[in-house]
Amino acid sequence: MADVRVINVTNLAGIWADWLLKPNATLDETEELVNVVKVALLTFALADVDDLLPDPDGTDRCGWWGDLDAETIWDGWPIGAKIWLLSRSKITPAEARQGATLSLAEQYCRVALQPLIDRRVCSHIDVEATRASIERINVMIKVYRGPQLLIELRFQNLWDGIRT
Repeated sequence: MADVRVINVTNLAGIWADWLLKPNATLDETEELVNVVKVALLTFALADVDDLLPDPDGTDRCGWWGDLDAETIWDGWPIGAKIWLLSRSKITPAEARQGATLSLAEQYCRVALQPLIDRRVCSHIDVEATRASIERINVMIKVYRGPQLLIELRFQNLWDGIRT
């Protein structure tokens, strides 16, 4: 059975994802690889104990309870990206003490998508983060199988989406 198709919906309350239904009210099962990338990047990964949390007084490291035994039970891997850790960060340049925010955003995306390469779902993935405005980072994801570009996704509201 194929995965359901996930679409992004933007409204006044923020950005969220939903399952797409066909006109006959059945689930749309197209774009499986696109769905995997969306879930990997738009889901909060578990923060490491030594990661700086957005709320300095907070203790919630997020993550998903299903990741606990994912590898043992169903040969899976932990899902999500640590992009949420940047939700209250300033967009800093490379020379900043904590490093460049764009580099961290790229790194978090690469780590979240690495299982696709490890499991040979694709051959390689290009990730490019760019600063779109004073408060926004865009991320371009290109997924390849061999030399062929399979999908290209632009997350133009990635930074805004994690701030809400």
